[in-house]
Amino acid sequence: MLLRCRSRVLNLDTPVVMGVLNVTPDSFSDGGRYTDPAKALAAARAMYAAGAALIDVGGESTRPGAEPPPLEVELQRVVPVVRAIAAELDVVVSVDTSRAPVIAAAVEAGAGFINDVRGLRDEAALAACARLGVGVCVMHMQGEPSTMQNAPAYRDVVAEVRGYLAGRIAQCLAAGIAPEAICVDPGFGFGKTSEHNLALLVALEEFAALGVPLAVGLSRKSLAGALTGRAVGERLAGSVALAAIAASRGARLVRAHDVAETLDAVRIGWAARRPPGGER
Repeated sequence: MLLRCRSRVLNLDTPVVMGVLNVTPDSFSDGGRYTDPAKALAAARAMYAAGAALIDVGGESTRPGAEPPPLEVELQRVVPVVRAIAAELDVVVSVDTSRAPVIAAAVEAGAGFINDVRGLRDEAALAACARLGVGVCVMHMQGEPSTMQNAPAYRDVVAEVRGYLAGRIAQCLAAGIAPEAICVDPGFGFGKTSEHNLALLVALEEFAALGVPLAVGLSRKSLAGALTGRAVGERLAGSVALAAIAASRGARLVRAHDVAETLDAVRIGWAARRPPGGER
């Protein structure tokens, strides 16, 4: 299984890890740590050395309750970091954004992948990705970050999220994005309760069957906290356990803050996955 990211092609026959690099002052886990571009580049170097296949630069906090920054602020946060990483490291640079101007500026600076928590619902963002030939990850989110955790509700969370992602795949293809440039993410923690998140985790194989690579983001999130009782800074063990489970159920791209530990977990989970047909 391949994932095309402009001029680069990632081999996803075995899962890879995407390192999380938030260049925001208010992200839920590492907010404020990498607002200095020099510190962000140093963190990217460490993630690359630890085995990250992609580094995901985010200039908008999407934690529950967050409001989007002004466009110029997001550009100022993201573009210098993308340019520095792309100039130095042999890695796919991803940008976590929903805005067409940020997509265009980031690609010009060297990004090859767009990770959109809003699923490229913005027509201008969708068109920009198609025009620029980037790889894309479309994620499910109920509502917006500012309101998504107020009262998330579903009749059947697995069926509804799967149906949404299937629809987004169709929209991406209709816009001209190549099938080998698309992956999907069920959006753990984005407009979901712990019960919803657990149901999605149990059913991940249904998302892996959509025909494009499955991405997951479970690192340090509320599901690990709900299952272990640990605070955000104490969720490493829970996060790598969730990463191993996700890989065993078909995830090909795992987004994580702790790259080396997650890569070990993903390799073990992938090795322990069920063969086709579920027989052992």
